[in-house]
Amino acid sequence: MARRPLPRIPISANDRIARSRELARTAADNATDVLHPLITISRGLRLLAAAGLRKWADTPKDRRGPALFLAAVCVLAVALLPYGPLLGLIGLMGVAAWKGRERTPVRTGPDESQVARLQALHDALVPYFSVPEDPSPLFAHGGEWSKALSDHEFDGDGRLTRLRVKYPAYFPDGEAEARARIEQLLHAKSGRGREYLFAWDEEANQLLMSVLPPLPTTIAAQRFVTAPGELVLGFTDPDSVQRTVPVLDGDATRDAPPVVWRTGPRSTEPHLLAVGHPGSGTTSLLRSLALQALPHGDVLVVEGSGTGEYACLTGREGVLAVECGLAGALAGLEWAAHETERRLIAANRARQAGHPAPEDTRRPLCILVDRPSVFGHLAAADDRPDPQQLLQVPLRHGRAAHVTVVVAEQFDSLEFLNETVRTHTRARLVLGPTTPEQVKGVLGAPPHTTPTSDVPPGRGYARMGTGAVLRLQVPATPDPYDEAASEAHRQAVLRLLPERQNTGATDMPGGGRGTERETEPAGHGETPTGPHEELPNGAAGGPRTGPVPEPAASAPVRASSAPVPAEG
Repeated sequence: MARRPLPRIPISANDRIARSRELARTAADNATDVLHPLITISRGLRLLAAAGLRKWADTPKDRRGPALFLAAVCVLAVALLPYGPLLGLIGLMGVAAWKGRERTPVRTGPDESQVARLQALHDALVPYFSVPEDPSPLFAHGGEWSKALSDHEFDGDGRLTRLRVKYPAYFPDGEAEARARIEQLLHAKSGRGREYLFAWDEEANQLLMSVLPPLPTTIAAQRFVTAPGELVLGFTDPDSVQRTVPVLDGDATRDAPPVVWRTGPRSTEPHLLAVGHPGSGTTSLLRSLALQALPHGDVLVVEGSGTGEYACLTGREGVLAVECGLAGALAGLEWAAHETERRLIAANRARQAGHPAPEDTRRPLCILVDRPSVFGHLAAADDRPDPQQLLQVPLRHGRAAHVTVVVAEQFDSLEFLNETVRTHTRARLVLGPTTPEQVKGVLGAPPHTTPTSDVPPGRGYARMGTGAVLRLQVPATPDPYDEAASEAHRQAVLRLLPERQNTGATDMPGGGRGTERETEPAGHGETPTGPHEELPNGAAGGPRTGPVPEPAASAPVRASSAPVPAEG
């Protein structure tokens, strides 16, 4: 009986092609292993030749002849040496092998964890950047993230520090609410606790997200290189302003970008309002401004908190008074209002006579008011006028009279500021941990970065009028009598303090002489009077024909300014 043949396994055409590809791949790998030295030398010769051609092309035409002659001399010398051609060939092959060796490629793309993070971020943006009617959406569930996300950078912890997002043209990037939703999502997905900058390019439909480095907190109070009438509020990012000033940062000197506030008659924002939470650094800001204003003018401090944060300024040259009580605050601000009126009258008379304004009307006067709402409560309980009402004249007419008003208040008492203070303080600062809504409520515009919940004292945002919102770090200006503060910062403040005034006779505004003595609060005892003046047209309060009260001083003052009474 004949033996039946075994059945054959059918082989399809695809199987034959796959086996052929496998055989070809195996042969190529074997040939590569055998010819690897030759491939390496060939690659090196190609690189050497390309480098020689580039060198020849970069050589000036007047030097090509001598260079070619020198090369020919070298080749002839090698040829005439014993075993010269053989040694030259061996050397050339060695250099080519070294030049053409395989190098470990530098990894430029993201790793697996970074790809997973980018893909998750892409999927999270799908509901905001896609619509059902889009035939070819940039963002789709399960889509490729590389089409919409680029320029990505990561830190050592694997968190994004830079990312460019390309979004569709139909996304309403002109609406603040839509942009805020995207920024909040990117902030949450990229890692909280950092400050992000979002740059929207509406023309190119792109959003660039980058992590901002923290502003330095090591810059202490010092003499800044500024023009008269300029005060440094703090320091910001280098690309936010167009100037730098040299500062002493620790033991080194470097250039830092300042936020400069211009005061005086030509200023568009002559008065400032700083708002923050307790411990946010508003008091340090006022101390810093006082130290900067004292070399060029006079300073009057009205402290509502009553904690003695400005005791270091008491009795210093140029410091008219440091008032911590209601009676002293009322007397000091009343004098400031009359001094503003006096300057306006004197300047107006000088202009009518064709003369320059008197020198005493051009000396800057800075009024620092810390937490005026506290005085408002005390005044209401004692049936006295609110001290904020006395700020009406300096705020409205202070720019023409070289009078500057700085008000610091806390968020929980912001509603107690009257309309005059809110209207005329167009330079605004927000310090401490805040929300975007709080920043917008004070500055009139939302922050351009994402505020963090944990910030050092003096960190916040600044806006001059209708300008851009800038990040800010106030120079470290602690109370020099506070032992808990840094010793270096305390010594820096002490070096800036003016000399204490000499006791004895002082010049009075009316031309007489007075001596230092304790005075009773306003409303008790005899009130000195000054010359009878009439206000110019347009000054607050209309014509004044009565005497202008000028309280007596508790500390010596300059001859150009009326003294301010201290609380008895």
